[in-house]
Amino acid sequence: MSFDSDDFLAMARRNPVNVALLARLRALALPQCHLTAGCLFQAVWNLRTGRAADAGVKDYDVFYFDDSDLSWEAEDAAIRRVQAATADLGVTVEVRNQARVHRWYAARFGAAYPALRSARDGIDRYLVACTCVGIDVADGALYVPDSLQDLADGILRINPRHALPDLFRAKAASYQARWPWLQVIAPDAAPA
Repeated sequence: MSFDSDDFLAMARRNPVNVALLARLRALALPQCHLTAGCLFQAVWNLRTGRAADAGVKDYDVFYFDDSDLSWEAEDAAIRRVQAATADLGVTVEVRNQARVHRWYAARFGAAYPALRSARDGIDRYLVACTCVGIDVADGALYVPDSLQDLADGILRINPRHALPDLFRAKAASYQARWPWLQVIAPDAAPA
């Protein structure tokens, strides 16, 4: 099955919350703001299995990058702005300043995490390679560091840019429990 960025964007936009978030986040003008993660790639897998694009989406991830103030207070202010702008949507929106992730990641996940240089660096570090996707809020362009083909085909591989085998296995198993047709490529398997 051929699959390109236009196909992906069309499927992601079939989730009405994604459409609303992109418009509202654009108005907030957070630096390097991206809508990312499950709300995007789950739309593809949901539609492939005949479900609504927004079925089972737990939360909507928003990454931005502002290294001018690395305090929790500055990030909390951005979180509150987004919450105020999206409260009527009835969904959980998780906002994270990617300039601060290295300050708390090790304590939460037990692994070192480098200081990032952009919001896209954060997208590049998802555990499952095909889930490294984001929509740039400023212009609506898709950011994807890898081919979209594994996402379309349901092939889950460890992300070599953030290779944590135990966390990858747990995340892949969680996805496969919801979409049993997904194929997990073991981290120690030879590349295809």
